[in-house]
Amino acid sequence: MPTRAAGVRERARAQLVGEILAAARTKLAADGAADLSLRSIARDLGMASSAMYRYFPSRDALLTALVIDAYDAVGDVAEASAADARAAGAGPGPVWLAVARSYRSWALENRASFDLVYGTPVRGYDAPQDTVAPALRLWRVIASVLGEALARDELTPRATSPETRDLLRPVVLEVAGVPAGQSAPPHVADAAARSVALYAGLVGAVTTELAGHYADVTTDPSRLFDVTVQTMALGAGLAVELPAR
Repeated sequence: MPTRAAGVRERARAQLVGEILAAARTKLAADGAADLSLRSIARDLGMASSAMYRYFPSRDALLTALVIDAYDAVGDVAEASAADARAAGAGPGPVWLAVARSYRSWALENRASFDLVYGTPVRGYDAPQDTVAPALRLWRVIASVLGEALARDELTPRATSPETRDLLRPVVLEVAGVPAGQSAPPHVADAAARSVALYAGLVGAVTTELAGHYADVTTDPSRLFDVTVQTMALGAGLAVELPAR
């Protein structure tokens, strides 16, 4: 009986935490991260402020939960789109396109969460170490695409920068599959550097669109995005064939 009671309490707690995070995301979209406060969310949910602090002891704790939630959502869609594309027989180039499209779709549907983790840092907030692993999930998917292309000998050219191994921090090489403490072969380090370029280019392309900078540039933002992703891929040595319009 005590175990069952504990389980009920845990489920009730998880449900309330979910409601708090949902209310916080709504507040985030309306007012931005800088104006997020536990008291205002408590009012929206009809809770006492003191009760809110039992779940999130500070605004920063709530922000951290929102940051992790956003990064995990990105990781989920990126991993799922990569898995679906591979299951359909797609090679590295088409997998990259599928991942990029899923990331853009998520950003368009979750603008506030995108801005929280990829936009201007929230003043006075330092993201803790807990956010690192979720943040790396998208990058890990992209690195896996480059690693697969390298293994299939489809990365052209195979390597361009032998010095890259000394340029990247160990965590980057670990994301690319190099065991901790081991030296990365030049071609592997080079592929990891290309994954950094693709990651940065993807975030930048979506940021540019969401900021409205394509308003007078194109009548077809989706197609322009695909062309941008294709161009990035060519720079990284991946071939991406876009479907005919």
